[in-house]
Amino acid sequence: MKFPASSSIVIALCSVALGSALFVIFLVYLVAHTATPKTAEAFPPDVMLNPDALTAKSAIIYDPADGRVLFAKDGRTPRPLASLTKLMTAQAILSTQSTDQLVTITPVDIASDGFWGFKVGDVVKLSDLLRFGLVASSNDAMAAAATSLGGDYLDQLNQTAGSLGLSHTYFLNPTGLDLTASTSGAYGTAGDVALLAASFLKKYPQYFELSTQPTVTIRDGDRTLWGAATEVPLQNIPGFIGAKTGYTDLAGGNLVAAYDIDIGHPLIAVVLGSTEKGRFSDIRTLIEASRASLSRLAEISNTQP
Repeated sequence: MKFPASSSIVIALCSVALGSALFVIFLVYLVAHTATPKTAEAFPPDVMLNPDALTAKSAIIYDPADGRVLFAKDGRTPRPLASLTKLMTAQAILSTQSTDQLVTITPVDIASDGFWGFKVGDVVKLSDLLRFGLVASSNDAMAAAATSLGGDYLDQLNQTAGSLGLSHTYFLNPTGLDLTASTSGAYGTAGDVALLAASFLKKYPQYFELSTQPTVTIRDGDRTLWGAATEVPLQNIPGFIGAKTGYTDLAGGNLVAAYDIDIGHPLIAVVLGSTEKGRFSDIRTLIEASRASLSRLAEISNTQP
């Protein structure tokens, strides 16, 4: 059967139209299945937490891996640091001094806080002074350790702060003890403390992680000096890496802690201006909130096609 010429034209046009429609459908399918994937949620995610849930005046959760702040409560206001200062003193010492050197205890070292068992004239290994100062937060030990830097040790502490980019942090003594009823031994922001702790953990993890021990002992001549770790209330937290406490009348309760949010992925949590007991519950609240936010992210990912 022969179609008229006009019919052939109609058939040809229909074929073209059908082919075009199929081609459009193919393009839509291709785009739908090869479109650029959605940008993945940042890992770990920002932490959802009401700042009023914390007793602390300032707080922060910081991710050293990419420099993100996951949570902040007044993280840029300088506050008294108390014994968090000892992290900077240890950082300055470890970056320039041999920890095998011996340090002689002087009257100045034990003048303000001489109840740790040290005696004037004792000769103690620098590494032992650092361990005692960081774990038991001994002011005597850290004051003596600072003398290994020489007479300009405060200048060196402040220079180290500058090299780390801690623009709102400065030191008036190596321990953080209050100088007067109105002047602290050191000042810094929660954000600066997080940067300091991240640097210390990266460079000197063996010292930061000492705080996972319940006690610390050192040899002082023929005597053994003993101290309890001030970080004990945090040591049962899963993924706990290490911490440093601080407390004075001016500072209130301070605490910085490192913990793993995932295997090999530490976060830094800081609270400043809490209470002596509240600092520990504040840190737990921050850690729990970060893990809750991570769980929510996992639930959302599991429900998406």
